Amino acid sequence: MKLPVQEIVDKYKNNIYAAAFSICANAGDAEDVVQDTLLQYYMTHTNFDNEEHIRAWLLRVAINKALNIQRSFWHRHKVPLEDYMETLSFETPESRDLFAEVMKLPEKYRAVVHLFYYEDYSIREISQILKTSESNVKVRLSRARAMLKESLKEDWLDE
Repeated sequence: MKLPVQEIVDKYKNNIYAAAFSICANAGDAEDVVQDTLLQYYMTHTNFDNEEHIRAWLLRVAINKALNIQRSFWHRHKVPLEDYMETLSFETPESRDLFAEVMKLPEKYRAVVHLFYYEDYSIREISQILKTSESNVKVRLSRARAMLKESLKEDWLDE
């Protein structure tokens, strides 16, 4: 017995997420576990005895994947941003504040800003690195600048 993936998603997505979150204590990691678990169900050739067997299999796979994340090198060695920033040297307090604001940007904008301003890559080079169009890189840079301008404006107005 094997149920269609969409039916599994509808019925068990929340249960898988809850099991993963209870171990990972992180929404992003739990979402990754849900996705990986559902993908593994889709790819498995196992014939299940009944729906309860499917549910138990899904939860066991999710728990194992969540535990793997907890045991991973990356998870054990990640450092809070504040601690990481203590290891860096900045020329001025303003450059430290700017770096902190850049790190608060969503990842797709943060990556483009980092590559453009900190690593001195051109728009074309960034588009090749990120495997996206040059116009997309320009849009992301523009949006990131707008976000930074807005967040830094608040800091300047406070002073």
